[in-house]
Amino acid sequence: MIKILITDKLAQEGIDLLKAIDGVEPVVKTGISEDELASIIGEYDGLIIRSGTQVTAKVLANPGKLKGVARAGVGVDNVDVPAATKKGIIVMNTPGGNTLSAAEHTMALMLSLSRHIAPACQSMKEGKWDRKSFSGNQLKNKVLGIIGLGRIGMAVAKMATGFDMKLLGYDPIAAPANATELGVAITDDLERIFKESDYITVHVPKNEKTLNMIDAKQIAMMKPTVRLINVARGGIINEDALYDALAAGRIAGAALDVFPKEPPENTRFREVPNCLVTPHLGASTEEAQIEVAVEAAEELIDAIKSGSIKNAVNAPSMSGKIPALVINYAELAKRIGTVIASITDGPVQSVDLQYRGEIAAMDVKLVKTSFTIGLLQSSVDTPVNMVNVGLIAKERGISIDETINTTPKDFSSSFTAVVKTSKATRNVTGTIFGSDVMRIIEIDGFKVEMTPSGAVMIIFNDDKPGVVGAVGKVVGEHNININTMGVGQKPDIKKAVLAVSLDKCPDTDMMKAVKSLSFVNEAYLCKLD
Repeated sequence: MIKILITDKLAQEGIDLLKAIDGVEPVVKTGISEDELASIIGEYDGLIIRSGTQVTAKVLANPGKLKGVARAGVGVDNVDVPAATKKGIIVMNTPGGNTLSAAEHTMALMLSLSRHIAPACQSMKEGKWDRKSFSGNQLKNKVLGIIGLGRIGMAVAKMATGFDMKLLGYDPIAAPANATELGVAITDDLERIFKESDYITVHVPKNEKTLNMIDAKQIAMMKPTVRLINVARGGIINEDALYDALAAGRIAGAALDVFPKEPPENTRFREVPNCLVTPHLGASTEEAQIEVAVEAAEELIDAIKSGSIKNAVNAPSMSGKIPALVINYAELAKRIGTVIASITDGPVQSVDLQYRGEIAAMDVKLVKTSFTIGLLQSSVDTPVNMVNVGLIAKERGISIDETINTTPKDFSSSFTAVVKTSKATRNVTGTIFGSDVMRIIEIDGFKVEMTPSGAVMIIFNDDKPGVVGAVGKVVGEHNININTMGVGQKPDIKKAVLAVSLDKCPDTDMMKAVKSLSFVNEAYLCKLD
């Protein structure tokens, strides 16, 4: 008998599906504590959760016969994925279940803003008949700027075509191949979205690059008639800048379904009549809840009964048959992918991976896959893993060329990634010292030694005296220690790069202070663990 534990409220359709399968017994225990879950988890083959249950390392310490955890939803922040991976437990999510609901909510907010639905309703309920104050706007022929062309962004685009809107799209990695077929004009210039759009909707994950993606500077570029919609993540649109613009009448309106902290502590948006707010309702439809419940149940049973894995956010432990050198280079490549994603703007146009020396004589499929995971993870709205990375890259039109050369150069083995985007070309080279010591040894032609772990600042700067001291002073003023610092120079052009490893992750204020130093050309933060 396969026993499935359900610890959060799940749509009955998902439970009924499990009951209908011979040899499967679903057990519902909601609201249980971490200690209780840890004490009983080993009795079950699978676990289905939503956002309420915390699947911690303590819960997974003695997993017994547990084989898989399915999250009925997208985010898996409440699951200790590394702990699950170490125990050989598959963690799955349901990334497609809320796509239509989130897209429809985006359109609902857009229409509500355009036709002043909420204030007009309130006015009527107060006994008024005021048609003049609530005259609205049509969507037809308006320019809809879509930032992020993943599943939800593309669903919004498809729906907006039904309103005869003009579609302008930007994606931080690469637009799907079918976007132009749908009528989306693709741009690699984000400022064009801000300047030309009548409506702007964001559908990107929240990370270092997208936090405050729309701030006062960007709002200043927009038409005074623009309306902003955020059904993605709180913080992508800077709330202070948005409030100031709304209060001053600088823009026509905004609709927010998500907030940096939920429930929001700051309720000032209720003071501005041209702002519509909803309590994170993007996925809150009966259909979406049923779909994610059924999908989670199906995924978990397929994984347990047949070994068929879908939407896994981790992968089973690597086989011992894979050479240790390949495994080490795979981890190095993933981190190099993360570094390049952190220091490079613009949609990807080409990728070239180069293997030299001993690693070039081996099967490097795992190295390529791991690099691609690192490159894409921060820019798509679902966890990227060995199961789905190939499909995600294909959907975005990203192809990867590989060069194999068994002749060593400088080191017995090395791995180089060259990524060209619409904004820049970056190349990063790394190697493995000894049996498992990872090092990045070159960035954009600068010879520099860097340990790719933890929080690392990469600073491109003018090569002049006092640079190291000035950077160290800023870091120290923010109560952060420098673990290591690598320096690479090009004396002929008087340029250099600093790779600064820190003992903890800096906040945005420290990064702003570093970027404001007179000799700094570019500064980036890479989170590598």
